Amino acid sequence: MQFNRTKKYLILTFAAICYGAGVSLFIDPNNLAPGGVSGLSIVINRLLPISTGTLFLLFNIPIMLLGAWKFGIKFIISTLYVISIISVSTDSFSQISPLTEQPFLGALFGGILVAVGVGFALRGGATTGGTDIIVKCLKQKKPHMKTGSIFLIIDSIIIGIGGIVFKDIETVLYSAISAYITSQTLDFILYGRDEAKMFYIISNSSEVITQRILKEVHIGVTHLYGTGAFKKEEKQVIFCVVKKQSAYMIEEIVKQEDSTAFMIISSATEIFGEGYKSYFGERL
Repeated sequence: MQFNRTKKYLILTFAAICYGAGVSLFIDPNNLAPGGVSGLSIVINRLLPISTGTLFLLFNIPIMLLGAWKFGIKFIISTLYVISIISVSTDSFSQISPLTEQPFLGALFGGILVAVGVGFALRGGATTGGTDIIVKCLKQKKPHMKTGSIFLIIDSIIIGIGGIVFKDIETVLYSAISAYITSQTLDFILYGRDEAKMFYIISNSSEVITQRILKEVHIGVTHLYGTGAFKKEEKQVIFCVVKKQSAYMIEEIVKQEDSTAFMIISSATEIFGEGYKSYFGERL
């Protein structure tokens, strides 16, 4: 039990340090404000003589109180730890010279590091505070709203404020790039590349094809039943979803067993269920 707790906080510490490094070594020195509380902290830092890390902590205090009220104190403890380490590491890394002063590179590598921080914090059972908690609260009040849409609205407002403060349209564009990179990297960390191919196969050798798919590709297969409109014959349809890198194996099996088979292949970009991701466990 103690080992698991230690491992958890090591992961959370790593996550927070990555987040702080991304902000201080790449994003902040290039005047980028890619949404979220960190972006707002960077903007306000240009208006008030308060460090970005300290502002990050101060802005999160009322948000944490809201989270404690809505979701309980247990939910908040780990997140409070992450926020505190982010605040300290952000201010500590700001004492080091930035690793790049090219906005695009700042947006790219800063976005990646922030996403790594958020992703590992979530995997460790915490959040990085800020908009994560706000979105969670809004979803309770308005469950019909899409999570991505809420994040986009909040981030767009902060990016827009950053553009006004910095008086530079390029800042807005690079901030948007950073926000997009963070989003894509975060999805990859949390879910992996779960792109897949979806197959519908109609063949007179459906049983043989099914058995080969089960044994050689090691995936589940579902049989659907329909009737051909022209001859009124009952048809057995093989339906299956396979990781993109293994799709060629099914194509080869069908080609070998029935070169006249009717086969539809389409892309599946998001799959929930066994072997992929859990809907209830991974949706905010």
